[in-house]
Parts: sequence; structure tokens; C-alpha cells
Amino acid sequence: MRVSFGDFSLDSDTRELQQGARTIHLSPKAFDLLLLLLEKRPGVVDKETIREKLWPGTNVVDANLNNLASEIRSALGDDSQQPRFLRTVHRVGYAFCGTVEAPAGEAPSGKMFLVWGERRILLTSQTQTIGRDPECAVWIDVPGVSRRHARIRLAQTGTSATAVLEDLDSTNGTFVDGKRVTKSVTLADGQSIRVGEATLTFRAWAEAGGVTKRIRRR
Repeated sequence: MRVSFGDFSLDSDTRELQQGARTIHLSPKAFDLLLLLLEKRPGVVDKETIREKLWPGTNVVDANLNNLASEIRSALGDDSQQPRFLRTVHRVGYAFCGTVEAPAGEAPSGKMFLVWGERRILLTSQTQTIGRDPECAVWIDVPGVSRRHARIRLAQTGTSATAVLEDLDSTNGTFVDGKRVTKSVTLADGQSIRVGEATLTFRAWAEAGGVTKRIRRR
């Protein structure tokens, strides 16, 4: 992954963080945390997930996470009180809140979004959590929806983009076209997703399908 934010750029393959032509040093764990937050943006990454990713099988106290967040903020010149890049979600975890740009040629081949009533929710990050918690990227505040109800993961393989839905052990279940989700489901354009009393429609739009059909007039 190669992305730019502010006057910084990050390359996951070379594991480099740069500000203009200057390379910014980060410890391996701090780099991994920044990369994880960028991958999950704008969603919140909870502390348990961070521990599993950075210290698998190890019991780590919150102070270790706080130190890594401080190291990232110091490297980026960020302020915890008025964050430009790294936002603390107290008692939950962290989120990347800056505007990110991908290099030319690396944008997804299509756009994917959810339609809920009059709302159109663009899916822009690699993971989107659906739920009643206001910290969820897709906030659905209606009866029957769990705080963290379901999750959509976006993946890009070559020129093909896919969206995979999974239920997060919700109280009332997640349904796709009326069928309860018991394992990860790859979504298709037009399918309905029901969470609690809300029904959303998944839409996938690609450049190839964006050509306007010419109408022959009589």
C-alpha cells in the first residue's frame, strides 16, 4: 500500500514513512500500528485488535499502546487534543482521521456503497463496521441493531474489487436477501442487507458499466 496524507507519504512494501524527501524514523511496532490504522480508516481499531495484530499471544498493557500512539504523533507533529491524523477513542482504541490520497493508478476499479432510505454511504476503507455505536463507520441507529453488528471488508485483487460481509455475533443476526449470515458472504450488486429493523441495499458501480446508453428516438 502506498498512500499520502498531509505532506507525508507511506509505503508498506519498503516500510518507509517520508515527509517530502526526508525519511521519518518509526520503530517497527509504531510503523505497524500506523499501517493498521491507515488500512482500517476511518473506522476505529479497538485495543484488542491492535494487541492481536502487534503482539499475538502476548498479554500487553495499555501503556504500550499509548507509547506507540505518542511515538506516531511525535513523528507526524500531531496533537492529541486537536488531532489531524491520529484520533484517540477513549476506552476503545484509535482511528486515523486524516485525509488520505492514493497514488495514481492505485485507485479501486469501482465504487461500492450502501443505500439506506435517502442515504448513500460510500464504502471507502478496507473495513467498514455497521452498528448502533456512533463510532461505527456505518452508523445505523434503529431498534434491533447491535452496537457493532456487522462488518464489510473491501478487497482489491488485480482489477477486481469485492466486498465481503460478516456478522459480528449480533443479537438479532444479519441477513442477506432474507438468508441469515452464518459465515463470510461476498456481496453482489443489488443485494439487500437487513440489520435489526433497517434494510440496506449494496451497490457496486464500475467504470466499465458507466457508459450511458444512447436512446434511439423515433
